[in-house]
Amino acid sequence: MDQQTILVIGATGTVGGPVARQLLADGYQVRLLVRDVERARTQLGTGFDYIADRVEESEAVQRALVGCSGVHLSLQAGSNPEDIERVEYQGAIRVVELAERSPGMHLSYVSGMFVGGQIGHGVLADQAKGRVEQAIQESGIQFTIFRPTYFMDNLPKHIQGKRAMVLGKQPHPLHLVVASDFGPMVSRAFQEPLAQNRIFSIQGSEALTLMEALRLYCSLLEPDKRVMTIPLWVMSLLDSLFLGRQMRRTVQTMQVLQHYGELGDPTEANRLLGAPTTTLRAWCEQQRPPRSGRPDISA
Repeated sequence: MDQQTILVIGATGTVGGPVARQLLADGYQVRLLVRDVERARTQLGTGFDYIADRVEESEAVQRALVGCSGVHLSLQAGSNPEDIERVEYQGAIRVVELAERSPGMHLSYVSGMFVGGQIGHGVLADQAKGRVEQAIQESGIQFTIFRPTYFMDNLPKHIQGKRAMVLGKQPHPLHLVVASDFGPMVSRAFQEPLAQNRIFSIQGSEALTLMEALRLYCSLLEPDKRVMTIPLWVMSLLDSLFLGRQMRRTVQTMQVLQHYGELGDPTEANRLLGAPTTTLRAWCEQQRPPRSGRPDISA
């Protein structure tokens, strides 16, 4: 293909980084809008065109979009309602409005799994994402919207000290997906005409409850950790009293997951963009540190 430039906003995040790397590997020139260039370069390496600024700055976004044929938007701003509004909604809307001025621009956007089920009101961040989805669809820009399920890459965040915690009962199986499988799907969406103006649910290849997933993860990577369930009301109270509401987003997500489970049908995403194949066990094996010592030459 002729080399095209894709702007990635949110590349230092858990999900955005693998997308940026995949686009680069697939032959795109990849431009990254980041707050801290040195930190981003340490994390992501060379080969990218780094621009230091914030998505909240219109002039910065406009400069970053110059010469681009596409933009990938993957924003997460924590749990603070003001930050969610400022970054995840207003920042995303700013990108949509500026990208719309460039004919032929293709925007891909990482939304929330619950948005399509009309239950996103239970998660404050998904309220913002739902409004962004609406603005994208009304803009006239070419788009691909992704609604991914829970990422395997979030499992380490369940570890707190000697405990691995599942928030709530979480009885519903989830098709956990790994970010390194999601990256190729985003890249293909920029190449596949049939992926334009579509909304895709993204799910992995096997179904596990969060308890099953965390037990497997700990058995392979954190065997000294005790896997336990924390009632959601207890976590919400602890968050309110001692954590400054830093866990509000996670608690809200787990409340909706406990009640509704996983949403969406990945059939069309798998058909057009290639189905994720990495199992949780395989991903855990990839996370193991390389063995040290002398190589075995006895064979």
